[in-house]
Amino acid sequence: MTNSPPSGSDPPAGTPSRAFARYHPQVQRWVYDQGWARLRDVQERAADVVIDGARDVIISSATASGKTEAALLPICSALAGEPEAVTGLGALYISPLKALINDQYDRILDLCGCLDLPVHRWHGDALASGKARVLRSPAGLLLITPESLEALFVRRGDRVRRIFGGLRYLIVDELHSFIGTERGAQLQSLLHRVDLASGRRVPRIALSATLGDLDTAAEFLRPGYGTEVAMVTSAEPGGEIRLQIRGYLAPITEPPANAEPADRAAIADHLFQTMRATDNLVFANSRAAVETYADMISRRAAYAGTRAEFLAHHGSLSKEIREHVEERLKDPAIPVTAICTSTLELGIDVGSVDSVAQVGAPPTVNALRQRLGRSGRRPGRPAILRIYVAERERGQGSNPTDALRAELFQSVAMVELLLAGWYESPDDTGLHMSTLIQQVLSIAAQHGGATAGQLFDVLCARGPFVWANRAAFATLLRDMGRHDLLQQQDDGRLLPGGAGDRLVNHYSFYASFRTSEHYRLVADGYTLGSLPVDRPILPGTMLIFSGARWRVLSVDVALRVIELTAAEAGRPPVFPGTGGEIADEVRRTMRRLYRSTETPRYLDAAARTMLAEGRTAFHETGHATSGIFASGSDAVLFPWRGDRIMNTIAVVLAGLGRRVGQDGLAITVGDCTPAELRDLVRALVAAPPPDPVWLAATVRAKAHEKYDRYLSAELLDIAYAARALDVPGAWACLAEICAPRRPTVEVSPART
Repeated sequence: MTNSPPSGSDPPAGTPSRAFARYHPQVQRWVYDQGWARLRDVQERAADVVIDGARDVIISSATASGKTEAALLPICSALAGEPEAVTGLGALYISPLKALINDQYDRILDLCGCLDLPVHRWHGDALASGKARVLRSPAGLLLITPESLEALFVRRGDRVRRIFGGLRYLIVDELHSFIGTERGAQLQSLLHRVDLASGRRVPRIALSATLGDLDTAAEFLRPGYGTEVAMVTSAEPGGEIRLQIRGYLAPITEPPANAEPADRAAIADHLFQTMRATDNLVFANSRAAVETYADMISRRAAYAGTRAEFLAHHGSLSKEIREHVEERLKDPAIPVTAICTSTLELGIDVGSVDSVAQVGAPPTVNALRQRLGRSGRRPGRPAILRIYVAERERGQGSNPTDALRAELFQSVAMVELLLAGWYESPDDTGLHMSTLIQQVLSIAAQHGGATAGQLFDVLCARGPFVWANRAAFATLLRDMGRHDLLQQQDDGRLLPGGAGDRLVNHYSFYASFRTSEHYRLVADGYTLGSLPVDRPILPGTMLIFSGARWRVLSVDVALRVIELTAAEAGRPPVFPGTGGEIADEVRRTMRRLYRSTETPRYLDAAARTMLAEGRTAFHETGHATSGIFASGSDAVLFPWRGDRIMNTIAVVLAGLGRRVGQDGLAITVGDCTPAELRDLVRALVAAPPPDPVWLAATVRAKAHEKYDRYLSAELLDIAYAARALDVPGAWACLAEICAPRRPTVEVSPART
């Protein structure tokens, strides 16, 4: 930056900066005080469009590329130049995580301190005194979660116009985490309601490091006006990546009681030896896996007498424990490794970790990119990623798909797609009727009632639920009335009914996603966290939680408290939750890898052996020329497509009276020969594809989201068809299976 520095400062070296010249003088001073030699590329590109404040903006660049400052430096510059007569908040910052808000709060407070701009945070753990200040004298920046914003509308509906009346900017962090989810539909509705409260179209600034389709993201950010959203992306090259996939064999037989399975023991040994002297993140695909490896590695550290700490981090642990782990990671005095779920995947500042590990195949390519981006943040240091994959030993009675080494091939496919710059596109097909029910109740509660026409106008005609015409919306309102969620007054206004009032007044209402009843886990008076209990936990049960071993002393059903004491043995509790949906391109890439002769150099010796075994099995069993095989008295179908198409095919076959099972790569059709299944597939392809809603009516268990139980069968079928079925994709897949195949070898689909 060669612009004149503030008085008393020496200018950092660099080329002239147009962005820096537009910053407020105090923001310029702050930049110099940070010791920055230059602004980052994305910061240069974002300044003009953000300060001008005429357009919505998506800022998309790699993790640790300066996205947050790319938005905040120009926003704070604009707010610092506001006349004092402007009242209300200047900027609203919406984040998916309370922990991310707490992390960003300190950074933003430092920046805004020199500008006399107040900074507030509002979420479930924030102090009531801070919230009172916002209500009493709204000004500056407010950091908030969607759930707390929902609560603000419902509980403080008479205040929102004053709070948002002067709003200049609205920031959405980690945009990719919202798209295609119920929470995302809630966010869209809340953004629209903020516009209505402010009386104008407030510019929306979205930040993300992982967007597979910018056009879809833009349409999500401003429904109906996606083409008008400005795109700011970085042209800076990425840093060096060092990666390895390591293979392990899981024994067929169960180990003796209290013995570690050989594959897990070997993975824990390598993680401990590799990470005992550095700071790292180890991502596991479930909270149970986090607890298992945190326990195993901590015991190795204790036995070796090392100072290194291996700590568990996931959403069921208490806020205090999670924050303790995050602070320990920032402490350079002792090596710390966090074994975590996606809780540390997003942009929480945990310092500069030396490496990242992934245990098991990554859930999605997007998640893999986010996780890799946590490493390599220090100048001149590479990003280091190790993926640990365990495949079952082959033996009598093995599942025929075990020979294909599918988890290894899925991991390689995701790495190849990551290196090629491909990421899953956001899923925008869902209708989110459950969230529409929530928003109807929320608006009715906020305004003390609303007519059907007013609700339709806010939520559907001008809001995000554009799929709903007046007839569909009227059906939904009737469903809500039938369940006593709504009642109509003599003047036509709709108010929450008895059941609706109970929903709105329960603390769980503000979340659009399903929540379970949790029991607190307490040891020596200290709360370790909470556990959703769907099955009985009895006194004497042995648990692993927070990376330590416990015995259940007592269970208080009335207070929902489980008392624990230290123990010598244990196992992780049962946690709910599933992984990500596997995309079509991942499975297509897997099949190309099976047909290839190339071996990626990032595989260790065991993984290379597994790759060769999988390819041999693929060709020897005829996968190169057929997609249907025998397995005992059953037939097994391999579509090589994503989870949604596989689910659609399974629903179609089940609708024909077949006994169907779906497991990873394969769909099993019971009591069926390959010839019978092939004839069945040909008959399906020859007939017109079914209507998705008609097909959805053949599915029994369709209620999936929080308020789906209030939907009529008609609406539930429509919602399921949109969320879970892809009939055109399934029919194209079945047609490909019917077509004659010739064996082919793809020479170089993979990077080496």
